[in-house]
Amino acid sequence: MVYNWHLGRQMNYPYEAAYPERQFAFVFNINRCIACQTCTMACKSTWTFNKGQEHMWWANVETKPYGGYPHHWDMKTLQLLEEANPGGQVWKGPAGGDPEKPYGEFAGKTVFEGRDTSLKPDSSRVLGYLPTDEEWNSPNLYEDNPLGKRGQRDNYKMGGGERLPVHNSWFFYLARICNHCSYPACLAACPRQAIYKRPEDGIVLVDQAECRGYRKCVEACPYKKVMYRGNTRISEKCIACYPRVEGTDPESDGEPMETRCMAACIGQIRMQGLVKMNQDGVWAEDRQHPLYYLVHVAKVALPLYPQFGTEPNGYYIPPRWVPKQHLYQMFGPGVDHAIERYAHPDRELLAVLQLFRRSNRIIFRYEIEEGPRIYEGELRGRPVTIYNDTIIAFGKKGQELFRTTIDEPVHVRPPERLNSI
Repeated sequence: MVYNWHLGRQMNYPYEAAYPERQFAFVFNINRCIACQTCTMACKSTWTFNKGQEHMWWANVETKPYGGYPHHWDMKTLQLLEEANPGGQVWKGPAGGDPEKPYGEFAGKTVFEGRDTSLKPDSSRVLGYLPTDEEWNSPNLYEDNPLGKRGQRDNYKMGGGERLPVHNSWFFYLARICNHCSYPACLAACPRQAIYKRPEDGIVLVDQAECRGYRKCVEACPYKKVMYRGNTRISEKCIACYPRVEGTDPESDGEPMETRCMAACIGQIRMQGLVKMNQDGVWAEDRQHPLYYLVHVAKVALPLYPQFGTEPNGYYIPPRWVPKQHLYQMFGPGVDHAIERYAHPDRELLAVLQLFRRSNRIIFRYEIEEGPRIYEGELRGRPVTIYNDTIIAFGKKGQELFRTTIDEPVHVRPPERLNSI
């Protein structure tokens, strides 16, 4: 048994718990993603451009609710869990302030526990499935396809006029990489013990000298972020650009850097970091760490499908315009608070949101210097005051990485250069 703080309870897992001192983690702000696929191509051109890797997209952006890579990966896993525990995949207790159970308690079965009640061979340690070759084709199938009014199949609302808080016709973009889970299903399923978590940063890797291509990892991963390479007969996956994270990349000058997909993001939706871990598996309190603040203090960033049970280390600020029932299924009970807090940010949250993509260096701490009041008015029916605060980011050694202000500077091109590039 291990403790899963996403679920707020003990959970079955094939191995004893072991945690790194710091864990690779990230936050994606879905409200900002424009599906430009710059992250996708940055990863592809760096890691998966060789023969046998044509279908490998370690980083991808898919359109929800219809899109997915491989096709329908999440709906198929949710269906397997429902079949293993009919009507029992529910949460109990309110989401609260306890860091050991911030989303209440999940009363259903995880992919590790659902295996016990499903008709799977003994060699399957995790409830899962192998996608077909066809499901690995067309990674952008259903891109930009909206969902219309509920109950009206193939009938989309025409003419625009959509307004918050919920759109009648809607879709959103979900950027994904490997979550480098605290309890990886791929690791649990591998009969060769070829998959491991690095003790220094929790990055999950495949030892390709040990892998024999059984594809148990592909079957087990509920997010389908382990992929089989047919010409080498071994599995491969996102490696979190670990030379950059550990500071050994030639470009890094010894300083921890964000991954290629993070650094390439032009929508400024991403922030990556290394969070401190307690040896009970819960994040250690680190109040001035931006990821700790977003996940545990502001509580605007939520795990993707926490009910799978892998305790993913990827967190998402959910989109504000999507019907809540869909978001509850994807991100759990913390959705209402997350959207409310993001839609009406306080002074600190507004400052921390400015840190996204201001540097390719990993941020370990931030400070805020108060600035003058620059706006006072009304926002979404509530009074709002904005201050031009300065937020300062610090690196691993405590050095200042950069500073930025709430009010972004406006640069006016002089008349004599209006038509110049």
